[in-house]
Amino acid sequence: MQLQLAVNNAFIQLAGSLEKLSGEQYCQPCQNLGHSTIGQHVRHIIEMFQCLQNGYESGTVNYEKRKRDRAIETDKDFALGLLRDIYAALDREDKALVLEGIYNDDATEHMYFNTNFYREVVYNLEHTIHHMALIRVGLNEIAQMELPESYGVASATVKHKKSCAQ
Repeated sequence: MQLQLAVNNAFIQLAGSLEKLSGEQYCQPCQNLGHSTIGQHVRHIIEMFQCLQNGYESGTVNYEKRKRDRAIETDKDFALGLLRDIYAALDREDKALVLEGIYNDDATEHMYFNTNFYREVVYNLEHTIHHMALIRVGLNEIAQMELPESYGVASATVKHKKSCAQ
């Protein structure tokens, strides 16, 4: 599936940057990220995909029901293993799902929207790229590592830049 390949490409870039970090750097608060850590952003990416995986089974996806597992944000190797597991679990048939959530801080009533698995994979991919852009800021602060030019950049932007360069 081409969509699974796109997620894999993002995960390869993300994993490559994480492998270059020490455990301390993975957990180090970044001033430029409002004192959040690289690990916290990685946990958020992983848990969004986990919500989708759980929702595939039940038929209802609720991203607000994340576990917020501290082990993911503090154990880089554990997080890397989960990225591999998520990628492997994406090879599924598309199916109708319901998206559930409360999207207003003052509201208490759940809202429900029809969606499907592939649409939610796309959402999570775009969400991952957004967080990778933030992670890039943190990496530049704490590690000054070389990253691919496309790290944390949407594929449409990469394609647009290539067409402008020609």
